[in-house]
Amino acid sequence: MAVLGQLGFMIAFLSGGVAAGHFGLLTERRTDILTTLVFTVALPALIFRSTYDRPLQEIISPALLGGFWVIIALTITLGWLVHRRLESADRRSVSVVQSYHSNMGFLGLPLVAATMGSEATAVASVILGIGAVTHVPVTVFLLVRINGSDASLLSECRKLVTNPVLIALAAGITASVLSLSVPEALISALGPPAELALPVALLCIGATLDTDLPVSDLQKTVSVVGLKVLWMPALAWLVYSSLSMDTTALGAAVVMLGTPTAVSTYVYTTELGGDAAFASLNVFTSTVVSIGTLSLLVWLFT
Repeated sequence: MAVLGQLGFMIAFLSGGVAAGHFGLLTERRTDILTTLVFTVALPALIFRSTYDRPLQEIISPALLGGFWVIIALTITLGWLVHRRLESADRRSVSVVQSYHSNMGFLGLPLVAATMGSEATAVASVILGIGAVTHVPVTVFLLVRINGSDASLLSECRKLVTNPVLIALAAGITASVLSLSVPEALISALGPPAELALPVALLCIGATLDTDLPVSDLQKTVSVVGLKVLWMPALAWLVYSSLSMDTTALGAAVVMLGTPTAVSTYVYTTELGGDAAFASLNVFTSTVVSIGTLSLLVWLFT
């Protein structure tokens, strides 16, 4: 029943976002403001609260790091093989990138926090940090390489230094390692924005989805969506199980890597020469399909 309730919650807020965007209640400017608040306030609050008092060895391990990069590398390789026959470079680049680049921040971490407990949330926070420093340079490199864009990889990577997610993760780990005394008033103050991360993120995702898409185009996105929300969590389960990951960390990792294609891939695509319309289609389709697949994964691990 808890999973069904979470499924209904996700569908309600995602649908609410779609409706709000369609009827002009969530304009592009308002959505950008909410997105900024989630990215700079809600997610950092959630990450810090979940990591500041956790022993480092409980949330970071060679298996967690190595397994993540193995999963990303194998998914990129399979995505390249599956989509190599696409004649259009801009569509081929989008297909490869959107097969692995996960929406772990706006959907994965808040979902884990809402359903799987504080220990799983701490692990998910670390995975989000690993993902941020991995996804951005790899995605930019692939889009630039395949599309022949002249964008600067270095300039994009420099933005990671000021990424609020990474700053919050570094602060939480530092507090944990140094056993710093964090004022209870601060932790309490971070509670409300942390709890708002999932509902507000779902509203923003819904408002940015392009639902005005030809039905005939949906068949073109099957391979991308299949790799993202079916292959990737299955591979994560296989890889992390083989590395003897404990059940809590395994569940957090599988759910995080089972999230749909990140909305940010659409932004990168428009900036670096990919097929923007196809990118929007993949984000929309993978998000809708993932409501069911993520609910199944949460049910399996809770």
